[in-house]
Amino acid sequence: MKNFTLDLEAIRNQFPSLADTDDGVRRIYFDNPAGTQVPLSVVDRMSDCLLRGNANIGGYFPTSVLAAEFVDGARQAMADFVNAPSPDEIIFGQNMTSLTLHVSRSIGQQLSPGDEIILSQMDHDANIEPWVLLARDRDLEIRWLPFNTETFEFDLDKLDDLLSERTRLVCVAGASNLTGTINDIRAICGKVRDAGAWSYIDAVQSAPHIISDVQDFGCDFLVCSAYKFFGPHQGILWGRREVLEQLDPYKVRPAPEELPWCFEPGTQSHEGLAGTGAAVDYFAGIGETLAGAGTRRQRLVAAFEHLFEYEKSLAARLISGLNDIPGTTIQGITAADSLDRRVPTVSFTHSEHKPEAIAEALGKRNIFVWNGHNYGLEPAKALGLLQSGGVVRIGAVHYNTAGEIDETLNALEDIL
Repeated sequence: MKNFTLDLEAIRNQFPSLADTDDGVRRIYFDNPAGTQVPLSVVDRMSDCLLRGNANIGGYFPTSVLAAEFVDGARQAMADFVNAPSPDEIIFGQNMTSLTLHVSRSIGQQLSPGDEIILSQMDHDANIEPWVLLARDRDLEIRWLPFNTETFEFDLDKLDDLLSERTRLVCVAGASNLTGTINDIRAICGKVRDAGAWSYIDAVQSAPHIISDVQDFGCDFLVCSAYKFFGPHQGILWGRREVLEQLDPYKVRPAPEELPWCFEPGTQSHEGLAGTGAAVDYFAGIGETLAGAGTRRQRLVAAFEHLFEYEKSLAARLISGLNDIPGTTIQGITAADSLDRRVPTVSFTHSEHKPEAIAEALGKRNIFVWNGHNYGLEPAKALGLLQSGGVVRIGAVHYNTAGEIDETLNALEDIL
């Protein structure tokens, strides 16, 4: 499979926005960790939903029946995407943050004063502050899992030290949106399960790059956002059925009592769900070239395995080039033999130039990057970067090219 050549031109031709220019200057999209571009197939399915199935579900007329088909199709697609045992365990919402804030209220009802929640100093604030607020409201204790600021990885022995008979929930990211580190979720969830606690995995940054498998991970919850993996602005939560059935959903009285509807307040964005299903099928289409006419899950696994190999080559090129620029420090894993432990989101600082100034200068050249803490308040604080402006974050995905990496590095050499 690794000898398979990625047809990058065919990939890029599916994304109309990649051909856009501004005053004749082409765009280079390295702002992907905050949101990717979408293929035309996603736009088409969303349009199809709005034009042919624009109705609420549950009716006996054609538009309502078609709307239900879009919703059911998206739920099954996401079940395949995360390898859920049942599509009934897939819950949709506006975004990962909203879903986490919503379900945290139900989880909180299962916790008692003095119970402990373990949070990670590597995480996006969407997997931190909802639990901090819950702890405030329910008189819970927060314990912090640190990461090694030299290796940018967890020492899981420290998790062993934190787990206790009072631990009820452990929240950690699949990958860091600031350092790019991929965490050993399987090992973490195993420790949490042995301690009798629940695990809540923020897969927003890992889902666009590596295959998600909730059954293999052994987690109890996993959340992600479709707009980070080439879909629309849509959030997805998977919950283990036996855990979800213990929770008391916050809902209005007429809403169904059954999963997953009881955790989806109000009318969902049917067009968003349709686009999410199309984003999953986009990956499966790539995998079909590799795995043939297998199941959608098999095609997804094949696609992610191959695309991540290509993305690692982009990350290696970017890291090597940044290391050649005097004054630059990469805030993440850099060893060439360790790139399988990070996503191609590369953050750096410079000894003389502020991140905001660097990002602005790149933006003037139509190279799109982000600067600051990127909602990673805790990792920026742990690295001593919160008060100094955070980082410059360059995030590649598989539609980016080696030429775009080189052009960005050349621009940085001029700027710095």
